[in-house]
Amino acid sequence: MNFIIKISLVLFVADFCSAVPTIINISSLGGKPNTDIAKAVSSAWTQACASTTEVKIVIPAGTYQMGAVDIRGPCKAPIEIQVDGTILAPENPNDFNNARQWIKFTYINALTLSGSGVFDAQGAMSWKLNDCHKNQKCRKLMSFGFTSVTNSIIRGITSKDSKHFHVNILGCNNITFDGFKISAPHESVNTDGIHIGRSTEVKVINSNIATGDDCVSLGHGNKNITIQNVNCGPGHGISVGSLGRYPNETPVEGIVIKNCTMTNTDNGIRIKAWPNTPIKVTVTDMLVEDVVMDNVKFPIIIDQEYCPYNLCTRQNPSQVKISKISFKNIRGTSATRDGVTLMCSSGTPCEGIELSDINLRFKGAVATTKCSNVKPTITGKVVPCSA
Repeated sequence: MNFIIKISLVLFVADFCSAVPTIINISSLGGKPNTDIAKAVSSAWTQACASTTEVKIVIPAGTYQMGAVDIRGPCKAPIEIQVDGTILAPENPNDFNNARQWIKFTYINALTLSGSGVFDAQGAMSWKLNDCHKNQKCRKLMSFGFTSVTNSIIRGITSKDSKHFHVNILGCNNITFDGFKISAPHESVNTDGIHIGRSTEVKVINSNIATGDDCVSLGHGNKNITIQNVNCGPGHGISVGSLGRYPNETPVEGIVIKNCTMTNTDNGIRIKAWPNTPIKVTVTDMLVEDVVMDNVKFPIIIDQEYCPYNLCTRQNPSQVKISKISFKNIRGTSATRDGVTLMCSSGTPCEGIELSDINLRFKGAVATTKCSNVKPTITGKVVPCSA
């Protein structure tokens, strides 16, 4: 009996020890405070990616510099990068050469990016140069790029003063941002917080996003996206689109936005589509529920005549089909009279739009609801549509 117990204990200890990840501290690879740690981080990743057991890369407290880093898989086992320091990007965007992302994660499964650290992109110089609203060939230098990343979590870290988008997610599956923080002033041009494209099962939860553009923006091809317990502001709110501008766009479906707060944002929850669209694309099965608006210019808006800076023609109506969209329990204050604006396409009117318990006030009075090319289902306390 004692022999069996001893064997069991040995096996238990062996299993416990095997579960403890190998630690790689970048300081052991020359990654010291007040130096450029790009080579140290790349070397640590190369070692970790080759390991057949779990590895944790640690960037300890301190202030570091770092140029562009390309972190690429596939790897053989889960990897965690724990960042507890402050990492500064080069201030001048020209120092990035041809890189489009400061930190690029590609073809990785089971990544964890965690810690209390701050990635400071020092974007003020770039904001003066951002002209993407009128120049399609503009330089888009994003802080984080996640492409073909699966079964991963980004937790606790802060993205500060991105040069362009803070985070770009493309072709990812089952990736979660939990307790993620974004910090940039209202005047930071084109600094979308988290942009999601052609991805499934993405979650943005328990996060604070303050920036100069959309807090979260959803491009085409997204399915089963959850945005929950997110504080947004300043910024342009949470947006689906813009859609319909380019050929080969694919449907957006299964979007849940819940228990969020918009503070001093230009928009609250917005769906935007271009007129004169080259293709038909759909937005369907979207739930917006339990959202607080605090001094938001346009709290709820569907805009199918989206055409910023007159970059399009309105000769033909939008062909983007918007259906099965529910807005429930939306409350707070509007900075304009237009609490709800539903500007749908005359060519493909919105269908299955539900407004339930919308309580938005402007200067103490009830905010208005304006509708075109839509007949929403209204329940609870909602101001009826006006033309």
